[in-house]
Amino acid sequence: MVYSAEKLSEEKVFKDPVHRYVHVRDKVIWDLIGTKEFQRLRRIKQLGTTFLTFHGAEHSRFNHSLGVYEIVRRIIDDVFAGRPEWNDSDRLLTLCSALLHDLGHGPFSHSFEKVFQLDHEDFTRAIILGDTEVNKVLTKVSPDFPAKVAEVIAKTSEKKLVVSLISSQIDADRMDYLQRDAYFTGVSYGQFDMERILRVMRPREDQVVIKQSGMHAVEDYIMSRYQMYWQVYFHPVSRSAEVILSRILHRAKDLFNEGYLFKYPPHHFFSFFKEKVDVEDYLKLDEAVIVYYFQIWQEESDFILSDLCSRFINRNLFKFVEFDPAKEYKKLGELTSLFKKAGIDPEYYLVVDSSSDLPYDFYRPGEEEERLPIHLLMKNGELRELSRESEIVDAISGKRRTDHKLYFPADLIHDETNKKNMKKQIKTLLEI
Repeated sequence: MVYSAEKLSEEKVFKDPVHRYVHVRDKVIWDLIGTKEFQRLRRIKQLGTTFLTFHGAEHSRFNHSLGVYEIVRRIIDDVFAGRPEWNDSDRLLTLCSALLHDLGHGPFSHSFEKVFQLDHEDFTRAIILGDTEVNKVLTKVSPDFPAKVAEVIAKTSEKKLVVSLISSQIDADRMDYLQRDAYFTGVSYGQFDMERILRVMRPREDQVVIKQSGMHAVEDYIMSRYQMYWQVYFHPVSRSAEVILSRILHRAKDLFNEGYLFKYPPHHFFSFFKEKVDVEDYLKLDEAVIVYYFQIWQEESDFILSDLCSRFINRNLFKFVEFDPAKEYKKLGELTSLFKKAGIDPEYYLVVDSSSDLPYDFYRPGEEEERLPIHLLMKNGELRELSRESEIVDAISGKRRTDHKLYFPADLIHDETNKKNMKKQIKTLLEI
């Protein structure tokens, strides 16, 4: 039997709190799960610093990747199978792309990427196409199969229907992380009727569409996503931890570039500081390694690095106030000056953080980040864009919500053992 069609002698299952079971029958999928690159995802949290706000949020990218695979497997094996619009020869490509879509995420994901100007999607492709165990498994399917999987994940594949299952405004990725993140954070916002949505999904040449009768289930899904972003993903306490995390990495990088002699040299970071990161170095750095360095950097002689690491490790986070950059830029200038005079470096201790989300958008050709809209399949066979039929979705379509907060170390400001006058002025400006 050819490798691509080979089945396990007995189905393997993963017990899962969201989907009950994740089912694996394909030998290729089982082999991919066993690779060291995929197993590394156990050491990358799905929600970064959110565990410092919601203590249950310790789940990993590994959990989520299996969940996305399982949703896609159910769609193509149970809902799409036998439909003329679905090409079953794309089955393995779709399953592999779903399983591996987050393969290149780094430790603490987005905060880490911003500091070192990296893109996890670039590393996902590099792992799939490079000298890796994942690549060896995919190449056994066919020499060009790794490239086909990478193209689906990069959204450059000509197989638009396959891409939309994994990356669109209603995809398996979002359907898994909303429910999984809601479960592990203990909130109810991310719950929606996924069973109903799966039943009303239909394949079309370029994308998945939704039967008209499933419109209300999709409305529920979109509102769940909206609530999760503002109640969980953009939670101000989690953002405070992210601010400190990014400042630690910035400080370590700045010290390295200044020739600072670390008591404990950060060998795992050298290629990142030098901006010469290869796949091998990237895969060696996970969250356990980063937290180890934060732990030992508490003993560094540099006060800022030591203090920030202690704050992160011991959850002594920055406080925040609401802030409008457009109207309060003068106040920020005054605060920056006062922080310097008070001996508190504003580069690391006075940070404006912004969060922004667009819950749903319709297609606007030529715009940055073009979004393929969700289409409803009407009874007469016509396709209608969701916001034209749903008043709820129309009310939020294209409306971006942005939130700004100013973060600072309240304990340093309240400590008036020195620079008392400056700190009083700071407290007055911050209204604390």
